Amino acid sequence: MLRKIRLTFALIFFFIILLLFLDFTGTVHVWMGWLAKIQFMPAIMAMNFIVVAILLALTLIFGRLYCSVICPLGVFQDIAAWLGKKARKNRYSYSPALSWLRYTVLGIFVIALIAGIGSLVALLEPYSAFGRIAGNLFSPVYSAINNCLAFIAERADSYAFYRTDIWIKSIPTFAIAAATFIIIVVLAWRNGRTYCNTICPVGTILGFFSRFSWFKPIIESSKCVNCKACEKNCKASAINIAGHTIDYSRCVACMDCIQKCNKGAISYTHKAKEKEQPSAGGRPEEINSNRRSFLTATALVATAATVKAQEKKVDGGLAIIEKKKIPERSTPIVPPGALSLNNFTRHCTACQLCVSVCPNGVLRPFAGLMTLMQPEMSYERGYCRPECVKCSEVCPSGAIRPITVADKSSIQIGHAVWVRENCIPLTDGQNCGNCARHCPAGAIAMVPSVPSDSNSIKIPVVNVEKCIGCGTCENLCPARPLSAIYVEGHEHHRTI
Repeated sequence: MLRKIRLTFALIFFFIILLLFLDFTGTVHVWMGWLAKIQFMPAIMAMNFIVVAILLALTLIFGRLYCSVICPLGVFQDIAAWLGKKARKNRYSYSPALSWLRYTVLGIFVIALIAGIGSLVALLEPYSAFGRIAGNLFSPVYSAINNCLAFIAERADSYAFYRTDIWIKSIPTFAIAAATFIIIVVLAWRNGRTYCNTICPVGTILGFFSRFSWFKPIIESSKCVNCKACEKNCKASAINIAGHTIDYSRCVACMDCIQKCNKGAISYTHKAKEKEQPSAGGRPEEINSNRRSFLTATALVATAATVKAQEKKVDGGLAIIEKKKIPERSTPIVPPGALSLNNFTRHCTACQLCVSVCPNGVLRPFAGLMTLMQPEMSYERGYCRPECVKCSEVCPSGAIRPITVADKSSIQIGHAVWVRENCIPLTDGQNCGNCARHCPAGAIAMVPSVPSDSNSIKIPVVNVEKCIGCGTCENLCPARPLSAIYVEGHEHHRTI
């Protein structure tokens, strides 16, 4: 019964979180966006200490239920392991904990946080890893199915579905997501929770606490007949039936062992013991080292980075046009609500949930080494619409703070810069004014190119005090390959 309850909640959580990354309409986020905000590392980044305290309390009471129920990457490993189980049953066996590897990875994670190597942090953080897999591998398939349904609906004069663009936002990020997917699937297929118990820093931190959990699986030696059914079905390789012990730092409370035991020798309960069962990393000096590692890790802030995305190739899907080049910006542009570039990079875990829900293709992974896979704003495919605040609504880590539509219209994330040598009125002698015509802030005016001649061809002038950096002008500028007007980011956002 306990196993069925766990599986039910795990699958519900998993598929809802998966939908958060697949749903391009934003409907799921309205009701279920909180599931992203209760993930361990995003909660730490957002300094949501209530959530962190609840998760730690949950671990101290029930063991690593977070890893087997709430964490989407953990449940994904279980799905892969279950498929592998169909091919070969009873394939697991006890193996001593690789504590040196677990805490080495945690140490590297801590050092990366201190040094600000966000790309390395993003690779190790489990929720972000799952987000990249969902956004880069599963989302295109989901969108393709949606587009097929839209095609069928159009033929039936129905608008129940609408087409959406399918494009790779970043080839390097796609490659990283694919490699992560393959590694995790292979490890889970062959050995169950290997990734969870040797690489994942969150698993190591929670494993430290789960050793002291109130409820846990306990082997009653008097009932055990040493059949090894539990050991052969423990995907965490945590059961040593020879010594009737369980390594609780690796046990994810999946309840598989309880189901497999025909003698009722394993129960999920609390039992006062004179001596704690031995487990990997049980030596006093190792425990002290583990404690120091945990305290250091939970005191830090995670950052991550993203990669440069592909640029738009067609105009409305009708005519092939020359690609726009991304302008060289001195300062990257981060979304309204980020407060500053520094605040954004310090809190972002590169889960790319904001990238998944951005309706205009403005957010995409950044290419900088130190902030690899963190989102940045670029306006080759669209511009940041004044009425859209979806990224601030879904961000689980506090990198983008919640804002209202009214707030957004007054937040200056950058300012437009006019490039004279690219402007069509001067290069082609044709009237344009596209930037001024569409500027939602009214920050661009067209003035005569020759001040003394009111009839001379007109060129844009930017009022930097009114410009909010939404990128409408840059996106809609017809100049190719570089726009005649582009947005330069601000390190610190300000209200105008």
